[in-house]
Amino acid sequence: MPMPHQVYVAVFPVAGLGTRFLPATKASPKEMLPIVDKPLIEYAVEEAYAAGVRHMVFVTGRSKRAIEDHFDTAYELESELEAAGKSALLDVVRAVQPADMVCTYVRQPRSLGLGHAVLCAAHIVGNQPFAVLLADDLMVGPPDGLPVLAQMTHAYETLGRSVLAVQEVPEDQVSRYGIVAGSPAGDRLISIERIVEKPKRADAPSRMGVAGRYILTPRIFDEIRNQTPGAGGEIQLTDAIAQLMTKERVYAYQYSGKRYDCGSKEGFLQATVELALQHPQMGEPFRAYLKTLAL
Repeated sequence: MPMPHQVYVAVFPVAGLGTRFLPATKASPKEMLPIVDKPLIEYAVEEAYAAGVRHMVFVTGRSKRAIEDHFDTAYELESELEAAGKSALLDVVRAVQPADMVCTYVRQPRSLGLGHAVLCAAHIVGNQPFAVLLADDLMVGPPDGLPVLAQMTHAYETLGRSVLAVQEVPEDQVSRYGIVAGSPAGDRLISIERIVEKPKRADAPSRMGVAGRYILTPRIFDEIRNQTPGAGGEIQLTDAIAQLMTKERVYAYQYSGKRYDCGSKEGFLQATVELALQHPQMGEPFRAYLKTLAL
């Protein structure tokens, strides 16, 4: 039976420990770290919602309750804001979870890799295509353009096959990424012929690195189940995608926009500054403040 060409569900693997941000992440999820006035996970959920996704599946772990609370109804807070006549703030709070958005939470009992985290959502996703968004990668679409996942869903609706977001990365950084190589398959599209997880610089087949956005067909779940754990006992999503390519075509999409690696302190700070400059209320005063600094 052919797969539907619409993507209604997204998986957010959020069970990681966030050790690069200790001690800030000792008791608070790294996905709840704010960029200006919104946590990282909310940016990712907003991107999915803008792409037409309405069912958000969070693969969580211990000490991640703050994510569930963030997307829950805060009756006391809403009542206080309403009583104080703070309607603008009340709208902000209620907009976190629109009425037509469904949130589901599932635990990843052990940290066994991204592939395993995605597999934890298999019983919820079922036999339909789905998106995977890594909140560490904050993706901003071009001005007056589509968000990154919406760009990818448009490609998927035409192709009906798995689509991975990619960007050209510096040669000295290829060992940080899954790297793909293949042949042109249309505007911004590459038909993937090879994918390698974090290759050595000399072994990299290209400089096209996979960013934290995927649209996958449900066949990926069987490929993950058949994976042998690799280094550190982890089950890699990249290895499962490589096996999926032997059964059906997989595409890479060179997205338009900018990615901030908020899993690193440098990327987190870059995102904070640049998005603060774009903020409708804070942008101008913050820009004026930066100009006073002796940099």
